[in-house]
Amino acid sequence: MMREVLAIALPANAWNWRTVWRRNYLAWRKSALVSLLGNLADPMMYLFGLGFGVGIMIGHVDGVPYVAFLAAGMVATSAMTSATFETIYATFARMHIQRMWEAVLCTQLTIGDVVLGELAWAATKALLAGTAVMVVAATLGYARFSSIFHVMPVIILTGLAFASLAMVLIAIAPSYDYFIFYQTLVLTPMLFLSGVIFPVGQLPGAFRQVARFLPLAHSVELIRPAMLARPATGIGMHVAALCVYAVLPFFLSAALFRRRLMS
Repeated sequence: MMREVLAIALPANAWNWRTVWRRNYLAWRKSALVSLLGNLADPMMYLFGLGFGVGIMIGHVDGVPYVAFLAAGMVATSAMTSATFETIYATFARMHIQRMWEAVLCTQLTIGDVVLGELAWAATKALLAGTAVMVVAATLGYARFSSIFHVMPVIILTGLAFASLAMVLIAIAPSYDYFIFYQTLVLTPMLFLSGVIFPVGQLPGAFRQVARFLPLAHSVELIRPAMLARPATGIGMHVAALCVYAVLPFFLSAALFRRRLMS
């Protein structure tokens, strides 16, 4: 019995996910420009509004102009929001409204293949959004263009982590109405606790401890030193934490989807 459950919930092999990824890509490229501009809107408003507005009053933070400090946080935030919104809206629509998953599961693909393909696509969207923000920051002189290649793997891992977390949410959510709670109660507080807008060291002690466990904080701690040409510390710990957030929710969501779709 357990073997049958695993066969349905886990990927059948290491390559089937590409079919789901390609399907999503072909559907997305019809509106690629609009999608990219939409993903850029929110981080750009933060970058220019806070960076050049509040930044004039603040001056420097941790020895760099505030806009440069903020830009690194916006790269991580853009990856987070892009992967999350792709999952809770587009992926949920394909699974719940369009019932595309039910059709796909009539083929040789398993639930694990479909979930993995959706995660890979969400990470791709995160890569496009995060890299676009970083290119803007580098063009303005607040990051090195050469650091883009060091940051891109972190953006992908960030996208996987947040898409995996969001996949658990859509596995149990009965409708779109529940996603606003996730955005308000999880994503927004994480934005302010993870060192995106101001240093984590400025937080009270209890909140600093909470920040140590937030995936966005780990992403920022990897991206900011690379963009500011500073030595990074605890790289292994930050990468491991993001991997945990990417892998464990994947298995949980696969099991939840099996119960939801197969019951």
